[in-house]
Amino acid sequence: MTSTLASETASASHHAYAPAQPAACFPRLSALGLALMAAVLLSGCETTNMRMGSADAKTVATGSAAGAATDAASSELERCESALGTVSLIENQQAGWYTILRDQYRLPPTANLLRLLVQQSNCFVVVERGAAGMNAMTRERSLMQSGEMRQGSNFGQGQMVASDYGLSPEIIFQNHNAGGASASLGGLVGGRAGGLLAAIGGSLNTKEASALLTLIDNRSGVQVAASEGSAAKTDFGAMGQLMGGSGGARLGGYSNTAEGKVIAAAFMDAFNQMVRSLRNYRAQTVKGQGLGGGGRLGVDGAAPPSQTSATRASSANSSASAGLSLRDAQARLNELGYNAGSPDGAMGGKTTAALRAFQKDRGIAQSGRLDSATALELAK
Repeated sequence: MTSTLASETASASHHAYAPAQPAACFPRLSALGLALMAAVLLSGCETTNMRMGSADAKTVATGSAAGAATDAASSELERCESALGTVSLIENQQAGWYTILRDQYRLPPTANLLRLLVQQSNCFVVVERGAAGMNAMTRERSLMQSGEMRQGSNFGQGQMVASDYGLSPEIIFQNHNAGGASASLGGLVGGRAGGLLAAIGGSLNTKEASALLTLIDNRSGVQVAASEGSAAKTDFGAMGQLMGGSGGARLGGYSNTAEGKVIAAAFMDAFNQMVRSLRNYRAQTVKGQGLGGGGRLGVDGAAPPSQTSATRASSANSSASAGLSLRDAQARLNELGYNAGSPDGAMGGKTTAALRAFQKDRGIAQSGRLDSATALELAK
């Protein structure tokens, strides 16, 4: 009887004491629960169908451009009412930053990203100067000259647009691991709470990039503008360690594109700053002389500075040096009574015969080609 009573008393005492343990630990469990809930919310563990135009997959360089028209462009992109000139992209593929971009981050060239931003801004008209694009254009002209293309395909000379400016990009990469402080704090807290805090802290990875843009005047070689932009993004990429399941690991997939998104944002920041400066552009001058005339920092025994300017040709010579297109030459030959056929920009038999006849009458070497001497004579 006494033994049974003692047993029941111990049992009652045990059950009375048991709830007190979780109650004492409730604040700690609440903190852990909040951390787990935050991890779940950040993990994006929801499985969805394929979505075209998903905002989650976009960078700040989004939407499209066609001529001066744009669609769904970023509202943060600076814009111009009219173009300031033509521009080509100059990407130094031998530079160290480009090697990191291509080999380490597995990202494509920056040229297409910048093309989209520049065209959407309407501040410049982009012209092709990349190796692949130039090779494609050269191939089409070679086919035209070989006679394989149809009549009227109009791949004659004198149609390429000059690049007024060259835009050169550069990237400075940074990658800060923000988890060190949190991991140390987790060691101070100790226990499972400290371990979870360290895991959360270890998953924080802040990616930063600075982008530099330089604008060069292609005719003079003078630097017109330069700008720097930056962007940062904190990535919770290692949350899978905490979750131990697909929800946390799925968040880490974002780290595959985090670098690209940060770089795009940095370039937009740099381009916006350049556009804002160009709105107030004033050409730099050297007082009392033209650019390249000797400078104002004279040295002993040097020639005195001089006033410089670009060479100005005569009007007739200017017309020839600017280039007379084959189509214009055909039209001019027809006006003068030389049958060059339909002005289509294609070098056919009639055009060759007309050029030879014109060259014979004007005392020019009968090459049958639209050389500089013939173009100068036709421009009179």
